[in-house]
Amino acid sequence: MTITVRFAPSPTGRIHIGNARTAILNWLFARKANGRFILRFDDTDLERSTKEYADGIATDLNWLGLKPDETYRQSERFALYDAAAGKLKSDGRLYACYETAEELDYKRKRQLARRQPPIYDRTGLNLSDEERAKLEAEGRKPHWRFKLDQRDIHWSDLVRGDVHIDTSSLSDPVLIREDGSYLYTLPSVVDDIDMGLTHIIRGEDHTTNAAVQVEIFEALGAPAPEFAHHSLLIGADGKGLSKRLGSLSIAAMREQGLEAMAVVSHGALIGTSEAIEPHTGMETLLEAFDLSKLSRAPGRFDMAELENLNARIVHQLSYAEVRDRLAALQSDGGEEFWQAVHGNVSKVHDAAEWHEIVFGDITGEIASEDRDFISQAAGLLPDEPWDDRTWKSWTGAVKDASGRKGKALFMPLRMALTGKQHGPELANLLPLIGRGRVAARLCPMPQDIVQP
Repeated sequence: MTITVRFAPSPTGRIHIGNARTAILNWLFARKANGRFILRFDDTDLERSTKEYADGIATDLNWLGLKPDETYRQSERFALYDAAAGKLKSDGRLYACYETAEELDYKRKRQLARRQPPIYDRTGLNLSDEERAKLEAEGRKPHWRFKLDQRDIHWSDLVRGDVHIDTSSLSDPVLIREDGSYLYTLPSVVDDIDMGLTHIIRGEDHTTNAAVQVEIFEALGAPAPEFAHHSLLIGADGKGLSKRLGSLSIAAMREQGLEAMAVVSHGALIGTSEAIEPHTGMETLLEAFDLSKLSRAPGRFDMAELENLNARIVHQLSYAEVRDRLAALQSDGGEEFWQAVHGNVSKVHDAAEWHEIVFGDITGEIASEDRDFISQAAGLLPDEPWDDRTWKSWTGAVKDASGRKGKALFMPLRMALTGKQHGPELANLLPLIGRGRVAARLCPMPQDIVQP
């Protein structure tokens, strides 16, 4: 048996961190078992689904490194759903109902007023042929409900453990709308059967749906896959993420300069018993991956934690891994430049600022009380060539001549050379800046002096 899983987004928008987490868990599960990872666009809602969103989702997954083995679109598979619906109708498991939305709402309110569960009363199932004909003569079109067995459905969930759901507590679900379009449930089951799904890994909000789907699998003559329903994400404040999903889209994270492996590392480890550590490659994530490590408690997503994770990954990236991106930023100062600044940037694109500081025509900050000191330091600049020992020898000479030490010695020099109080080691930056630019920054024209 080949382990087969799927990620089935609806292309009605871009995927966010919650969606991506499900995709990451599915991909890791498949790769760990040398199985298949299927991307299936659930685009039966032809009005809201767009090719633009589908292409965007594919781009997001590709950026994350979650390449699917196969890709399907439900909009191209209606013949399969029609055949399955025909079988369920002929077997008496799919029956026509004619109530309007207003009538159904009225029934639910009456049941609740009587302290009864708001479960569909199966009026449609008990209609005679004459009654159906009369309703259709009035111009009513049926929606179609699946007749549940009203029994206990049990499975061993790979995350939640033993799960029991009594389908007698559920309304017979609508599978086909009045206009003949399919809701999510039937196409999903038909595709899961046709594609040979062995495991369904998804959010816990689908747990009750699983009981309904088990009955549909069986009605179509197929065994249900194994289920794993993971917890959902909440924000650092303990609240849901629904109102912030736009800024948490994978596309937005990519545009913000986050590393794909930071997002994947966070998505794979959040809500597990594992510490959230940076992984620069999928191989190390796969080694430790196990669905049994997922907690049933909500995973707590914290953007600050993700950005910290991102910085830790950037600090590990080699020059070869970032060279093309630095070139695209017009900030490729060579390997020595990257080695000098990478420990002080949290995103690769932050290197652009340091590239301008190192190689650009900038003017630092010289406080009025430091002008004489900076002029004195300029007069002690050694001749080139410079290397990583030049800073120590130069500042040693300046210390002896000026009597300054510690912060009083180093901070004015840093501000004059970079305009910033913090940053990469000047021992590494000084040879890159070069004597000409250093001298110009220490002895700027009076109109160019920038004072704090």
